[in-house]
Amino acid sequence: MVAPALLWDRPREECGVFGACMDADAGADAALTTFYGLMSVQHRGQDSAGIASSREGRIRVIKGPGLAAEVFHEDALARLRGSLAIGHVRNAARADEDDSAIQPFVLRFTGGMMAVAHNGSITNSQALRDRLGRSGVVFHSESDAEVIGSLIARYYSLGMTGAIERAMEDLEGAYSFLIMADQSIYAVRDPYGFRPLALGSSPDGWAAASETCALDSVGMAGKRDVEPGEITVITKDGLRRVSTRASRRGAGRATCIFEYIYFARPDSVVDGINVAAARHALGARLADEAQVEADAVISVPESGVAAGLGYAEASGIRYQQGLIRNRYLGRTFIRPKASQRETGVRLKLNAVEHVCAGRRVVLVDDSIVRGTTSARLVSLMRKSGARQVHLGVSSPPVKFACPYGIDTSRGRELVAATRSVEEIRQLIGADSLHYLSVQGMLQTMHALASSSPSADGGKAGFCTACFSGVYPDRAEPCECA
Repeated sequence: MVAPALLWDRPREECGVFGACMDADAGADAALTTFYGLMSVQHRGQDSAGIASSREGRIRVIKGPGLAAEVFHEDALARLRGSLAIGHVRNAARADEDDSAIQPFVLRFTGGMMAVAHNGSITNSQALRDRLGRSGVVFHSESDAEVIGSLIARYYSLGMTGAIERAMEDLEGAYSFLIMADQSIYAVRDPYGFRPLALGSSPDGWAAASETCALDSVGMAGKRDVEPGEITVITKDGLRRVSTRASRRGAGRATCIFEYIYFARPDSVVDGINVAAARHALGARLADEAQVEADAVISVPESGVAAGLGYAEASGIRYQQGLIRNRYLGRTFIRPKASQRETGVRLKLNAVEHVCAGRRVVLVDDSIVRGTTSARLVSLMRKSGARQVHLGVSSPPVKFACPYGIDTSRGRELVAATRSVEEIRQLIGADSLHYLSVQGMLQTMHALASSSPSADGGKAGFCTACFSGVYPDRAEPCECA
């Protein structure tokens, strides 16, 4: 079941992955470790979850719709015993999508069995399907993971590492994926590094995850990122890095900027930059650019909190908790009818009246996509007595759709694609509207990269296609825009 859109006109990350190679002889459980890892990347996908485990070369998979805790119970995990496991959580791309696309995918091929878990979007997926289909490959879903697995199986005469490297030359777009085969896990990241992928180790084994917060949750230390274009082979003997032709072709790094703005958990580190620190710094830069006179700074929970704190610190305006989120509404909440949307807002978020009443408020949010949520939040502030409501957004206007695995809208549905800032301000009913500039955002992120010992500041680069319309892997504009 696709979680209802309800109030949030937010982009949605469509997937998260986790994989573990554990010392089963010492009592470590790869499937249980993977389950805990999936719980920690649950924010990246709430519609389905799956785990595949390997024992003595045989792969078993359990997957289904729902949260990880809904799909897996003690009996299910007991059936997944083994020293290797990979897992996946997912947001469905479409409301009418069936369960055939739930990952991991398990394939039988000449080399035995293989499981695939993928985060991202292969932009030439249809062309590859057509090509593989003409050679007799039959697909059972619309998932890119099945395309990736089919390519690797096709090139297996080169060996597993060689087959993955050859498949990378065919794949276009964004991908961070895990392959489980041959008593090994292969962690693979595209040459631009669009989607994050990190590695960690402990005395009991090794793990790979979409975010470092998942590695922290299972006690993994020694964390590092899988580099763009790199294959990392994980076995019981440790990690082995493989430099590929894709990694040597000189593509500039293009980490998705929305990982820092909204997607990733604040306690994660993406390509050497702490997410909470990035949001705080972006909020501070917004305050420097906006220069609004106000009595209180209020942030939209949860992802807007760090930006709001940064804004308050830089501006000298007092930060106050003026919006309370209902943490227990969950994914079972039914979308209200049009006439009930205001009730829906209040069920999800409610204003603290004594914080708002009679005051000039700066409301800090991380992004505006369609503008519907922003309008309702401004209205909520006013109904709670705010004298003025100034909206500060810690990212630039989202004008272009994303083809790299983020569920936004098509370009024509994005409010900033068809309206000026002043027109958006009038639409949402704010007294003023201030977006962070693209230049300010990039200067802030590069400063953070330069100050981080693990970020390799000289190589830092960010995909800002949703703001600029410049897509790192193509010369022509994206048709999805």
